Amino acid sequence: MHFKASTIFVTGGAGFIGSAVIRHLLQNTHARVVNIDKLTYAANLNSLPGTNENLNYAFEQQCICDGLGLRRLFEKYQPDAVMNLAAESHVDRSIDGPGEFIQTNIVGTFTLLQEALRHWRSLSPEKREQFRFLHISTDEVFGSLGDDGFFTEITAYAPNSPYSASKASSDHLVRAWHETYDLPTLITNCSNNYGPYHFPEKLIPHMIIKGLAGEPLPVYGDGKNIRDWLYVEDHAKALALVLAHGVVGETYNVGGRNERTNLHVVESICDLLDHVAPSATGARRHLMTFVADRPGHDRRYAIDASKLERELGWRAQENFESGIEKTVRWYVDEQFWWRAILERGYAAKRVGLNQ
Repeated sequence: MHFKASTIFVTGGAGFIGSAVIRHLLQNTHARVVNIDKLTYAANLNSLPGTNENLNYAFEQQCICDGLGLRRLFEKYQPDAVMNLAAESHVDRSIDGPGEFIQTNIVGTFTLLQEALRHWRSLSPEKREQFRFLHISTDEVFGSLGDDGFFTEITAYAPNSPYSASKASSDHLVRAWHETYDLPTLITNCSNNYGPYHFPEKLIPHMIIKGLAGEPLPVYGDGKNIRDWLYVEDHAKALALVLAHGVVGETYNVGGRNERTNLHVVESICDLLDHVAPSATGARRHLMTFVADRPGHDRRYAIDASKLERELGWRAQENFESGIEKTVRWYVDEQFWWRAILERGYAAKRVGLNQ
């Protein structure tokens, strides 16, 4: 899996998962990586240290909804693969402002597919055979699980938020472009990611930063909603593996087999912060406070990654305990990264109450 002499487009490469993918590709393969990112509020080129000096890296500020702009990049770089991670991804924001999610996640994916198809059709037969379009999606497209069972690659879609509905739509477009036009596509659906360089609006970094500041830690509802947590670097390795060896037209679920309640996640963060960065005011669990639940809050997600493990040999290296400790320590040690985001004006106020 060296991708020697290959040029890979990574859309959304300045985002959380996208930047992890780029770091992995540059550190562990011979690929030439072109980072295509619109640079929205959640993008951060500081998540890609050292890339400016890397001859295998290029950055292009570009919205995936702009077909002519994308066409220029396809003609300029002649990519061998596209990894589509460009997306609006915060569920709470999608409740307040669904329009941006429809535009980026659906219209943007359509536009990218069209330009990828145009490019693919221009290639030699040998290059066509090698080209891949990998679309990165979420387990939220499957809706909410009961107390038992797991999401598999054949689970019916039942999205419950504007975000998950927009991602479900994009998945269907990618599948259709393969079935109708023969574009060599693959799809992955992942569980909740966490790890270094995660934008502060998401649960884990939000709680770490508030815990360091001694501020209240808001837990939605009863705190018993369950998520299956996946360390972002494990996810990046899985995506590179699927791109290199996945079967065209197939879908692969990526999950860490780490189901935890939100309450357990927050309690773990409190205990780790108490150990790594003790507070003069005592244990941080006293900062936890229960607040009104999110509208349409799915109760449980859990991914069955057996297909990926069995067919491609992937295994998550981190369990939740090892991954969350690495994550907390990173946010304590690398405060310049997230403090710069706060200083740019990001306000960590609650959204998505549908009021």
